[in-house]
Amino acid sequence: MASPFRSFSSLFSSTLIMVLGSGLLTTYLALSLSRDGVEQLWIGGMMSAYYFGLVVGSKVGHKLIARVGHIRTFVASAGIVTASALCHALTDVLSIWLILRLIVGTGMMCMYMVLESWLNEQADSSQRGSVFAGYMIVSYMGMVAGQTVLSFFPELGLQPLLLIGICYALCIVPIALTRRIHPQPMHPAPLKILPFWRKVPQSLTTILIAGGISGSFYGLAPAFAASNGMGTAEVASFMSATILAGLLAQWPMGKLSDRIPRSRLLRFNSALLGILVLVIALLPLKGLALLIATFCFGILAFTLYPLATALANQNIEQPERVALSATILLTFGIGATLGPLVASFLMQMLGNAMLYGYMAVCCLILFLRLARVNYNQKMAKRLLAEQQPSDYQLASGDLVSSPLAAALDPRVDEQLVKEQMLDEPAASNSSQHTAEADPQCDTQTEHVAADNLATNSTTGATVEATTTPLAASDSADVEPVEIKPMAATPDPAAEEQHRKDTTAAPGTANQATAQDSQSLLERAAAQRKSPTAE
Repeated sequence: MASPFRSFSSLFSSTLIMVLGSGLLTTYLALSLSRDGVEQLWIGGMMSAYYFGLVVGSKVGHKLIARVGHIRTFVASAGIVTASALCHALTDVLSIWLILRLIVGTGMMCMYMVLESWLNEQADSSQRGSVFAGYMIVSYMGMVAGQTVLSFFPELGLQPLLLIGICYALCIVPIALTRRIHPQPMHPAPLKILPFWRKVPQSLTTILIAGGISGSFYGLAPAFAASNGMGTAEVASFMSATILAGLLAQWPMGKLSDRIPRSRLLRFNSALLGILVLVIALLPLKGLALLIATFCFGILAFTLYPLATALANQNIEQPERVALSATILLTFGIGATLGPLVASFLMQMLGNAMLYGYMAVCCLILFLRLARVNYNQKMAKRLLAEQQPSDYQLASGDLVSSPLAAALDPRVDEQLVKEQMLDEPAASNSSQHTAEADPQCDTQTEHVAADNLATNSTTGATVEATTTPLAASDSADVEPVEIKPMAATPDPAAEEQHRKDTTAAPGTANQATAQDSQSLLERAAAQRKSPTAE
């Protein structure tokens, strides 16, 4: 079987070149604005506009791909992003730069969606994990390469912008020349924000705060490093060390999360990260000490998102995971949009060190929130266990899968079993309830029997009051019904017919008797209904 890197070489090549240009542009803008003495609020606003564009692009991208296809969407988006990046060299108006960052974010999301949907559809099920691991590795390598390339341009002139435009233009070539089959257009994933906030509150809270920390770091960390006296090359090393740490921590943290509960790992991670960023904010770290600190920061900060995503998918059923992924991306985008704004405001008011002070507050809020949710869940489980002390169930087998297994379940009331599962008592109770519920039916039957006796008598004698005995099972619960006597009216024609029938053949006599009985029954019923019958 071919290697994933070889099978998807064109898509991976486009991803590498595209992310290299994106990482280079983000750090270049932050350093340029910091060098020019622009307020931190504007620098944070640039990053917030970019992430807001990512959120907008998640909606625009679906429609573009459905209308014109994957390759045309990628080419059009790359062209717009290239033009927007180069426009930064034409003007210094910050409000225009905000609009340009919004456009770049929207176009980048459309390009991301083309690449990820292509990989998702055409990756074989046996290679899916390797394909997406390769995609993430290539993305991190592109980010690190973008920071490294910036170190070759310490003057921060127009050359980095030209190189960014070249990267966005060249990322089109592998996609345009690919021989892979075009994937099918996608449909927008449904959003279920409130239901998932109730189901997985720990995960979405972590993702929201992780978005705020990540967005503020990418947008404002270059400005923080430059304010500490670092040159362009040192800032590039500072950013590269952090991103590389995040890349190297993914696999060990994934293995660790398979052995230790992820909710516990999240609390431990947030606590350590809070202590670390508080140290960076309070202590004047320089040189190697700052590089080691930011390396540890990358390990802890960039593993919050994958841990929270894994925890969310662990507690959600398979049919809901598509909607969960859309909710996770939206939550992260909201956090990454708001985080740089809040952090830049604090930096402008209280100093550049408040970038990590803001992160320390975020980690404290995250730890308290995770601890509270975890405590509430434990208490709910304990109360549920107290209310249902006998929750042990047998393993699957012939007996357990039978409907009769309920009779053996100690949690089921024995009297309920006798009433609902035993045949004889159920039948007896059914007949008893029928007799109690409809006594008029028995009364009507007895009236018909009395009418038969009365009308079959040819002498016109009155019938004595009689009672019809009920069945043995019902005699105890149903009182006997008294039958009123009814006088039979003599009919000369009927007597003459009776004499003829008695002298007829036996078969004819029986037939006539049946007909006579039927006519007498009808006549008796008519008399009983008439008001003069009594």
